[in-house]
Amino acid sequence: MTAPAPVPPRVLTVAGSDSGGGAGVQADLKTMLALGVHGMSVLTAVTAQNSLGVQGAWELPVDAVRAQYRSVVDDIGVQAVKTGMLSSAVLVDTVAELLAETGVPVVVDPVGVSKHGDALLAAEALDSVRTKLLPVATVATPNLDEVTQLTGVTVIDEEGMRRAAAEILGHGPRWVVIKGGHLPGDAVDLLTDGREEHWLRAPRHDNRHTHGTGCTLASAIACGLARGQDVPAAVRGAKEYVTGAIRAGFALGGGIGPVDHGWLARAAR
Repeated sequence: MTAPAPVPPRVLTVAGSDSGGGAGVQADLKTMLALGVHGMSVLTAVTAQNSLGVQGAWELPVDAVRAQYRSVVDDIGVQAVKTGMLSSAVLVDTVAELLAETGVPVVVDPVGVSKHGDALLAAEALDSVRTKLLPVATVATPNLDEVTQLTGVTVIDEEGMRRAAAEILGHGPRWVVIKGGHLPGDAVDLLTDGREEHWLRAPRHDNRHTHGTGCTLASAIACGLARGQDVPAAVRGAKEYVTGAIRAGFALGGGIGPVDHGWLARAAR
């Protein structure tokens, strides 16, 4: 008799759809497959999106978001959750409430704008992110623009990243990754819980096709946490994965192409 196949760790993404396939739920599920976990999704919004930008966005009703979440969590179960695009205060509040009841590691990517500069978070939702969503986060992963949105801090150097981390931690997440990819020089991120610091550095690749980088990093962290890694190990592994994905990013359409979520499989051939 054939033994049943082992069940892989299960990771849930709560995020918006990117019709171009480079970011959002599509990037999350590709990352989860590449890193050996079973990916599941709760769709929060639908976007019309391609390499040139976001042409339209439609938020799903709160009842639809809640029903998707309960359907997955109550039957299949999860080992980690990653959140992405939550475009309104009511969605942020609803998802934060669901996460607080679930009791698993949560990676919050506080998506504010797209790679092309399109707004993906209503201004009135910022307070809900600060007071409801960040307090339930195991790890928060803001980029420098999102740091400014949430805290008013403008980061221009590594010391500014420390100040930004302290501001974000003041809202309640256990750990924060301040992503310094917009600074000159090597791509440096700061992971800290307010006591220990981990500076994660990688060479900067001359490749403008980086759509989906933030979604991919946050999802990869969630995969590591679902496999039982501690936060520093999960973030280090995610940094290595996304660095390879950026290096292999490719052109699509007439604008900014995506990172390559399948680079690990191709490298192994």
